[in-house]
Amino acid sequence: MCRSIQHPLRGLFLRSYLSQVSRDKLPDIGSEYEGDADTAMDAVEFVLQNFTEMNKLWVRMQHQGPAREKEKREKERSELRDLVGKNLHVLSQIEAIDLDLYKDMVLPRVLEQVVNCKDEIAQGYLMDCIIQVFPDEYHLQTLETLLDACPQFQPSVDIKTVLARLMERLSNYAALSAEVLPEFFQVEAFTKLNNAIGKVIEAQEDMPIAGVVTLYASLLTFTLHVHPDRLDYVDQILGACVQKLSGKGKLKDNKATKQIVALLSAPLGKYKDIDTVLKLSNYPHLMEYLDDATSKVMANVLVQNILKNKTCISTAEKVEALFELMKALIRDLDEDVNDELDVDDFKEEQNSVARLIQMLHNDDPEEMLKMICAVHKHILTGGPKRLPCTIPPLILNSLKFVRRLHSHDENAPEDEASAMPEKFFQILNQIIEALSIVPVPELALKLYLECAEAANDSDLEPVAYEFFTQAYMLYEEEISDSKAQVTAIHLIIGTLQRMHIFGVENRDTLTHKATGYSAKLLKKPDQCRAVYACSHLFWVDDQDNIKDGERVLLCLKRALRIANAAQQMSTATRGSSGSVLLFIEILNKYLYFFEKGVSQINVASIQSLIELITTEMQSENTTADPAADTYFASTLRYIQFQKDKGGAVGEKFEPIRHQVIIK
Repeated sequence: MCRSIQHPLRGLFLRSYLSQVSRDKLPDIGSEYEGDADTAMDAVEFVLQNFTEMNKLWVRMQHQGPAREKEKREKERSELRDLVGKNLHVLSQIEAIDLDLYKDMVLPRVLEQVVNCKDEIAQGYLMDCIIQVFPDEYHLQTLETLLDACPQFQPSVDIKTVLARLMERLSNYAALSAEVLPEFFQVEAFTKLNNAIGKVIEAQEDMPIAGVVTLYASLLTFTLHVHPDRLDYVDQILGACVQKLSGKGKLKDNKATKQIVALLSAPLGKYKDIDTVLKLSNYPHLMEYLDDATSKVMANVLVQNILKNKTCISTAEKVEALFELMKALIRDLDEDVNDELDVDDFKEEQNSVARLIQMLHNDDPEEMLKMICAVHKHILTGGPKRLPCTIPPLILNSLKFVRRLHSHDENAPEDEASAMPEKFFQILNQIIEALSIVPVPELALKLYLECAEAANDSDLEPVAYEFFTQAYMLYEEEISDSKAQVTAIHLIIGTLQRMHIFGVENRDTLTHKATGYSAKLLKKPDQCRAVYACSHLFWVDDQDNIKDGERVLLCLKRALRIANAAQQMSTATRGSSGSVLLFIEILNKYLYFFEKGVSQINVASIQSLIELITTEMQSENTTADPAADTYFASTLRYIQFQKDKGGAVGEKFEPIRHQVIIK
């Protein structure tokens, strides 16, 4: 009946029925129907012949009927394909088919039919069936035979999916046990797969770029499973991909770029070590084919991998290679002009770069200096948006190293101990100067003061003085906003107060400048607070040579005059004398220095100031200020607390008379 019916659809169903009713009656090994030695071969031959005829009938369906019904026929054939594929499943279940029989008879016969049918639907589906139904070890031992058939398929066959599934199965097989890996080495699986992919790409000249990259991505996944120690194989795959993309320019195809990102991310995921990836010479060449947006995505993947695995970048060579890969995050690219990045996304990106810069370290000062110079060269291309985000972490990481270097070199000769830190400070000065193009003078001033303090810790007086000079020049020439000036002058005072390296002349010069700036602030309250803050410049607890009670008192008296002037201005303009908060703040400074033992600050001056505040608070012209009332009450309680301590402290505070004012 099967041989007499020529109608493809009827013949297909009839042969399918034959296969179904005969599958449990085949004379296989261990079957009740097993007879002579040749009967198992008869079973194999029977199924192979049925498969061949069913495939011919299935293919004939494509060529019957008018051309306008082609899509309809293809749909019908897709629905019937399992009828043909079941034959291969039956074959895989026959116990008599061992590796030798599969290699010598079964696979060649099946592939012959697949190749000769010259039908794209049949070739793609049947190859997938072969890969799925037969054992992995069979595929490994017959890899060359399988791969040789691929270039012979119709150009429209989706061969990349077929090869991808084959490599996926082999990868999973390799992952099951290390014991099977020698089999992969023995059959030279990588070489065969690599050659086969090259032949397929050559045979299908119109294969899209996304398909090419997908093939190499699958090969890379296979290689990372089977040959994780062979970086040369990984680099060879990347190089082959670069060669195929040669002359294409930056890719615009989303599918292709996503596949390249997957290809580039695979080694990172496997090795979890950027050092290993940087050894791949073709890695940066492949990244060049990504558009700007995708380059940012890939650069971010690199950065997050480093941060997650806490990888230390330890040589200038690695810094150069890494920052070249990251250039999309640290440079103003062409797209930035037209495509404004979301502010939050931009901050997150730059925060990641800043964290990465903090991970640069090498115990060798010479190498660390080279690394800083390399980073400096790259971040200078960042433009005004990025420099304020990338320069501060580089400065702070460098200062951390300089301080550590000084602590290690304390026993070294003075010339040797200072030579290397001076080199660091020279390059840091150049880095901060780069901020002038932004401009962000407030940030530059903070960084100059940070460097000055580090130079102080390294016992480099000329360097520290130079950084202070730069900070003062910025304050005078660039910072004009009144609020920014207030913040800057308090930073200057706080930093200068902590400096111990300056000689008398240099310290007097810097202190005189700071007090002068304080007195020239726009608003009287700001002037007052800055001037009384300057009093700390003349009395430092842990430095015996900086204890000038006269100048402390002078600053506090000057602050009182300014506070009084502020009261008078308030009375003239508003009809009320305003808050007494400034006087209370000055009183607290008097108490601080009185407690520290400044002889010029005596009980009489504190008493007169308390009485002044009390009188002002009781005056009808004084503006009510609950915060000031609370502050004054707390101050008086502190005086009482010191009295109650007894001993020398209690005796010192005992003469101060006070009472809590209730309005």
